[in-house]
Order: sequence, then structure tokens, then C-alpha cells
Amino acid sequence: MSFDRIFFCRFCPANFFAVAVACFSLVFVANVLAQEAVGAAATSAPSSQPVAEMSAESSVPLLPPAADSNLHLSNDLRNEVSAEPRRFQYGFKVTVRGVYDDNINISQTNRVSDYYFSIEPVLTLGLGDITGAEDNYIRLDYAPALFLFADHSEDDAVQHLIRLQGQHQFARLTVTLAEEIAILDGTDLRSVGDLTAPGIHANTDVSGRTKFQTYRTSMNASYDLSGKTFLSTGFNSLVTEYDSSSLFSSANFSENLFINYRYSDKVVVGIGGTGGYDVVDNPNPAQTFEQANLRLTYQASGKISMNVSGGVEFRQFEHNSRDQYVTPVFELGLSYQPFDPTTITLSGSRSTYNSGALAGQDFAQTSISASVRQRFLQRFYIAVSAGYQNSDYFSTVNGIAANRRDDYYFIEPALDFSITRFWTFGGYYLNRQNDSASQTFSFDDHQVGVRTTLTF
Repeated sequence: MSFDRIFFCRFCPANFFAVAVACFSLVFVANVLAQEAVGAAATSAPSSQPVAEMSAESSVPLLPPAADSNLHLSNDLRNEVSAEPRRFQYGFKVTVRGVYDDNINISQTNRVSDYYFSIEPVLTLGLGDITGAEDNYIRLDYAPALFLFADHSEDDAVQHLIRLQGQHQFARLTVTLAEEIAILDGTDLRSVGDLTAPGIHANTDVSGRTKFQTYRTSMNASYDLSGKTFLSTGFNSLVTEYDSSSLFSSANFSENLFINYRYSDKVVVGIGGTGGYDVVDNPNPAQTFEQANLRLTYQASGKISMNVSGGVEFRQFEHNSRDQYVTPVFELGLSYQPFDPTTITLSGSRSTYNSGALAGQDFAQTSISASVRQRFLQRFYIAVSAGYQNSDYFSTVNGIAANRRDDYYFIEPALDFSITRFWTFGGYYLNRQNDSASQTFSFDDHQVGVRTTLTF
């Protein structure tokens, strides 16, 4: 990557986000202190409290909805101010796992089995509505992880996940910011919103043990034009940096703009577009892309909610290295809770990514996953997660034959027992497999693990 590209990828987004977060934090804290000063006379509630959702049975939630994803709510509901003063909140839990893995390098040719032991704490600090994300808040999650192998100590690793996020509501404007940093050393993709999954999402593009870092930035805003219509916009970036000189680092930046209509309190529809720019290590060409998008948000009740967006992407390549590439794109999220003990989730997406392993190639990735979680006998939890992912590679430079196609599958049944409100114990089995047209990237992997979690 040339010097100007390195400077653009590594410094500009970080500096821009740091300034934005600093300004956002000052505005947020000033507002919170003002509200606490008013509310202090009306209540003697303590100034701090543990995070409500961090019980032994729960996991750290996904990134809270963007400013324009809770839009099934009415305008009055979204701008309602609680009479309670804002409080400092905290949470800490630690998970310890013991795992047998029959392919720790997820490799077809270098198949190595081993036992490993992991310690995975999670610290959460926040101010405001960090659990419901329906009011102002600022939140920090830090999740380091230590992995120790019984026979292959050279693979011992320490990983770090850090996520800072916040939201501030003005009279008609809602602004959210989020930054997530993942410092990884191994075979898996991890995020703060994915801590309960012990490695189901593998880095199939590289397929093997590697050191890399990802930096995700998200800034969203929603502005009410009327009781029925509003504008929303979002900036997103993903920077992937590999430590190996044989792999290709990349950075993706995009901005979207939508006009949305509240058909009812349950249904919101929107139409808009997205534009973006990709920077990839030499000799790969830089890329620009545009999308035409439609989306729908539906919440029938407290039991079911759905977010769907779809469209078409048009991608161009630096120096006209190849013809324009056109592909569909979509995102899907569905949550259904038919009964209190039962939760069903479904998610899917199709996006284009730059390959870190193959020069002059991108891939269109289509994925779908589902999970079912059932509580029985009050203290037992049984869950099953399964998914499929297809990666279809295409050339970004004329003359390169892109023949790789990957089909990745995983399934993970698990059983956990709640010993007390703050202590759980359980086990799981994970089977994941990648069938690739290029045998170098094929693998199958089986894991059996036990785990226990303490929440303080």
C-alpha cells in the first residue's frame, strides 16, 4: 500500500472519530449532569448500579440499533424523557472454557489437534440508558481473552475487543456513534456482540492462523421532518490490517442517505442510496461503488421484530482494470419470542469484500444463520445455532482467472445450567466445514468444550 493510502487508512478515520467522540462526550455528559441536578431533589437513588442485562443467563448484546432502526416507535415515544436521573452503570463477568479442537489451524494439509484453555472476561462501563438504547447513553465494553494450548504453546494468544458507543437525542435529531476494535490472533472472527459464540465465524478468506486487526466505525443520524417522515444518514468504515506481508490489508468507507415514512407504529419503509470507496494494498486497484436501496422495519408486538433492506450495487475499479461489477445486496434481521422461555433469531446478508489472500480478487459473500434458545425446568438452557455462508470470488483486474468458490457450514448445539443467578455451567459441540474450489482453503473442524461463567 502506498504511503498516501496508509496515511488515509490508519490516521484519518481514527483522528476524525476521536474528535467526534470527544465532542459527543462533552455534549452528552453536560446534558446528563444537568438532568441529574434536576432529578436529584426528587429521589435518593444511588449514583451507580450494575448493568441490568448482565446476568448469568445473558450475553453482551449486539451493537444497539442505529439512530434510524428503532423507527417503528412513534415520535413521542422516542423523545420521551424519563423522570429518573441518569446513573453510572457497570458490569463484569468472566467465562472460562476448556476445549478439545481437532484442527486448531483450520487447515486441510496441516491438521493438528490439541486441548486449549481460555479465560474471557468482559468489563462494561456506561452512563445513561445503555441497556435499552432508547435514550441518551455512552457505553464502553472491553473483552480481552487469553488462550493457552496444552501441546502447542507457540499458538498461545491474547486477543482484545474494545467497543465504545453512545447516543444523544435532541429535539428532532438523534445521533449515535460506535467504534469497535478487534486485535485478533488465531483462526476466528470475533466481535463484542458475538462473545457467546466460541469461534463459529471463521476467517475463511485466509483460512489459517494469522494475526490481524479490524477497526469498525459507525456514525448515524436521524432527523424528523414531520410526524410521519424523517431523514436518516450513516457513515460506516471497516479497516482490516494483516500483520503478514503476504496478505492484503484493506479499508472500506461508505455513506448512506434515506428518506423514511412511518406507515404506522409498527411499519416503517425507506428508500435511499449508498456510496463508498475501497482502498486495498498494491497491486490491487482501489474501487468505488454505489447502491440503490429499499428497506422495511416491522415490529408486530414485543414478540416479533424484523428489519430488511435490499438493493443493487454497482462497483467500478481504478484505471478501468475491469468492467463494472453489478450484484444484489441485502441485510436481514428477525427476532421472534413466541413464549417467555423461547427465543428464535434469523439473520442474513450479502455484501462485497476485498480478498486478503488472493491478489486482484474480491468476493461476494452471502450468509444466513439461525438460532433457537429454549429454557426448561427454570434453570436449564438448550440452544442450537447453525449457518451457511457462500463466498463467490471475482477478478478486479482483467486477465486474472477467479475460480474460487467457498461453501462454509457450521452447527453448534449447547446446554447450560444456571447454578445461581450469577453462575452458569455448560458445554457445547461445534462442527464447522469449508468446501472450497481451491483445496488450499478447505477444512473441517470439530470442537467439544465445557464452560462456566461468573457474573459480578
